[in-house]
Amino acid sequence: MATKIANTLGLEAFAENYFEYDGEAQLAECLAKAPKPWLPVGGGSNLLFSKPAVEGSVFRCTDTSWEMSQGNGYVRVRVGAGMCWDDFVKLCVDNGWYGAENLSLIPGDVGAAAVQNIGAYGAEAGNLVSSVEVFDTVEGQPRVFFPDECEYAYRSSLFKKSGKRYFVLKVVFKLSLQPVFSLEYGNLAARIEGEPTLQKVRDAVIATRQSKLPDPEVIGSAGSFFMNPVVSEDTFETLQLLYPDMPHYPAPGGVKLSAGWLIDHSGCKNMSVGDAAVYEKHALILVNRGHASAEDILSLAAQITAQVETVFGVRLRMEVEIV
Repeated sequence: MATKIANTLGLEAFAENYFEYDGEAQLAECLAKAPKPWLPVGGGSNLLFSKPAVEGSVFRCTDTSWEMSQGNGYVRVRVGAGMCWDDFVKLCVDNGWYGAENLSLIPGDVGAAAVQNIGAYGAEAGNLVSSVEVFDTVEGQPRVFFPDECEYAYRSSLFKKSGKRYFVLKVVFKLSLQPVFSLEYGNLAARIEGEPTLQKVRDAVIATRQSKLPDPEVIGSAGSFFMNPVVSEDTFETLQLLYPDMPHYPAPGGVKLSAGWLIDHSGCKNMSVGDAAVYEKHALILVNRGHASAEDILSLAAQITAQVETVFGVRLRMEVEIV
């Protein structure tokens, strides 16, 4: 019997071969009998299923365990890849561990966070990673990667670039025991009264996200559909002459632009195809208003990409993974 695969876009997706595993031994046992191709999934928050029947085998980690060790001014927290990411952030805030609070309310699991290098409000998961424990499906054995091996970059990592070779088992995060806040991005400081605390920052991030992002329990969404593009200094200077109020941020290799701003200012904000639409509160979000198909969503994304490139000469890349 086919198993329904959860995904926040609300698309129909089923797998004839669906496996859950809570650790290395069980995963190895499942892989030995699973037809290829193999697809590891978390909460389905970054996936667009292009057709209902998923080929091969789907895997989900159910390990939500955690353990902590303390050093001089910091803690290391070893977390199962199946823990809900926001549950991990709450765990950090409740225990007085600094560093993850700006990443509150991002959907998905811990394992996916390490693969995607999720980020928000000036913070990225990769900057907190101490090590990533994976199962190497090519070598057929576990392996540990340390930060300088993970190739973390904007919404990217070695694990993401390696296809489905590595299945994340555990992630070890290093968090500060000393108050260290980052409140400049997204004007978080203005939302906090008095001295900042971990809980105040978390509350401010949650309130900000809820004010402009849809609840996937109410309306289908995959969060940020496109990545913020990075352009060369020369390209940015040319654009800035034409659009002096264009938001921009320093980035490795050039200047990062706001994909949401580009979409909004290229006349795409009210676009829709069937029940697929640009979210009215945030142009970077594509939503399923009820009965959108994968074709509707991809058609809308293609129209937006073409329009932004026509107006600004900048090519958007999807952050969502098409399965």
